[in-house]
Amino acid sequence: MQPCKLLRAFLMAQGFKSCTQTDTTRQCKDSDNLWWDAFATEFFEDDATLTLSFCLEDGPKRYTIGRTLIPRYFSTVFEGGVTDLYYILKHSKESYHNSSITVDCDQCTMVTQHGKPMFTKVCTEGRLILEFTFDDLMRIKTWHFTIRQYRELVPRSILAMHAQDPQVLEQLSKNITRMGLTNFTLNYLRLCVILEPMQELMSRHKTYNLSPRDCLKTCLFQKWQRMVAPPAEPTRQPTTKRRKRKNSTSSTSNSSAGNNANSTNSKKKSAAANLSLSSQVPELGALQSCSLNPGRDGALCHSTAVTPTGQFKEKH
Repeated sequence: MQPCKLLRAFLMAQGFKSCTQTDTTRQCKDSDNLWWDAFATEFFEDDATLTLSFCLEDGPKRYTIGRTLIPRYFSTVFEGGVTDLYYILKHSKESYHNSSITVDCDQCTMVTQHGKPMFTKVCTEGRLILEFTFDDLMRIKTWHFTIRQYRELVPRSILAMHAQDPQVLEQLSKNITRMGLTNFTLNYLRLCVILEPMQELMSRHKTYNLSPRDCLKTCLFQKWQRMVAPPAEPTRQPTTKRRKRKNSTSSTSNSSAGNNANSTNSKKKSAAANLSLSSQVPELGALQSCSLNPGRDGALCHSTAVTPTGQFKEKH
């Protein structure tokens, strides 16, 4: 039974028998939308996306819609004359991740039974990839169906019935879908290209009950604020400075060379102690450096200081 017929029976059971035909149709349509929304809530996550990829005469197409537009997508399938819809999965593969389960089926067939404009069975073949959240509800997070080809099957009994009518045979020879999708569904997918970016406006209108113009002004102002506001700088941890240790260079090739190195180091220390600039000129800042490498005579210490007159003085 179609969802609309099921809901119409539900409405009649709830006491809507006295409604006029127009009221019943309008109430059935509203309830139909509620039914599809409940259907999407039960089987799809709040941030779920549905993607369809196929190739038409004018080139490849790819449509992605969000959770808000998913109920209407399934509704357009039945509004286009479909009375039955189901999927056949062959040789599907399942992979488990930390927070999701992925089902990948390269041989998926979407079967739709059409009652109008003529009785036709459409088999749409492609690849279906579903990602479920790994929790108790196991709802769909992403739905991606890539259509490769389709077939439209007409019963032989209908062909035999209209064998003598060329006009009917010509009509039966025409396709009623494009890549297995009805015109209702294709038009809705084209419309979703405009509706998807407007979800923020619709959500704000529904939440704050603002006019469309006010919703647009508010959204643009908030977007402008995000663009103008400087990005928040990440907090940097203070770095602790570490003193580097100087490696003492001492190499002894023989006993005489070792004695010369020891005498050289002792002469350096005594020379550096005698050339303390802070004791000579305490009121001035001094630049002092003592070479660790000995000169030719093996006992040369060089220091540079600033005199009160501003001149550099060198001592050896």
